[in-house]
Amino acid sequence: MLASERDSLWGLTVTTIGHEIIAPGESYPTKGHADGYYFDLEKGRTLNEYQLLYNPDGEGIFHSQNVKEAPLRPGDMFLLFPGEWHSYHPNPKKGWESYWIGFKGRNMDDRVRAGFLSPQKPIYHLGFSDAIVSLYKQAYAAAQEEAAYSQQLMAGIVNHLIGMMYSLERNIQLQTRSQAHVDMINRARLRIRESLESSLTIQQVAEEMGVSYSNFRKLFKEFTGISPATYQQDLRLQRAKELLSTTDMSIKEIAYRLNFESPDYFSAKFKIKTGHRPSELRWNT
Repeated sequence: MLASERDSLWGLTVTTIGHEIIAPGESYPTKGHADGYYFDLEKGRTLNEYQLLYNPDGEGIFHSQNVKEAPLRPGDMFLLFPGEWHSYHPNPKKGWESYWIGFKGRNMDDRVRAGFLSPQKPIYHLGFSDAIVSLYKQAYAAAQEEAAYSQQLMAGIVNHLIGMMYSLERNIQLQTRSQAHVDMINRARLRIRESLESSLTIQQVAEEMGVSYSNFRKLFKEFTGISPATYQQDLRLQRAKELLSTTDMSIKEIAYRLNFESPDYFSAKFKIKTGHRPSELRWNT
């Protein structure tokens, strides 16, 4: 699949898209693999790109440099990383249906460097999803049509697929946890939101929820992606922006009203969060 040097500046370009159904007992890999993609199951292969594969049906086995052996179940999505040795195949007795899309670019590299995606965890258990299948079909149609700027369209579809994969599995994991934990975090978030102008501490919130501070902090971060203290501070800074824009309260008054240690501390945190000092925001408004 062709991509120009300018396409690469978009941050992500698509290299291959495909779909196949392997019947029980059918040999694998099929000879239909394009040049550079066919591989021997025993020897495996190493690619110079990422590939995202989704198996809505069937079962198989996955191996990689970081994963000794893992089962692939119906509805699993798995990610191949550039420079990472791997091998995979369907269960000979059951076969599988598989969609794949290959891509490369700094957008994906940045996500891996940030730890959102890792060769140590390449498999995502999502279950069957019409939405995911539809996105692969849209990408394949765009590749076949080869319309102007199709690379940008396909890059958007890849980003959508990755976002769905990441979000769906995390939400599935959260839903399988005790519903009591989920309810507790929701109650805690409401408690924090409603107490921005009080001296409420995160330790007090944990006590009110009936758990230790360390356990509360861990559960809160798993559910929201940030610590409860950061959540509280970000909400207070957001409230400060509202007060700066809608009232004539002094910066000092706002700082103390929102329980910052001092106006200087408030100003420093505000600039880190927004890129501007409170006085600059007020001047602009």
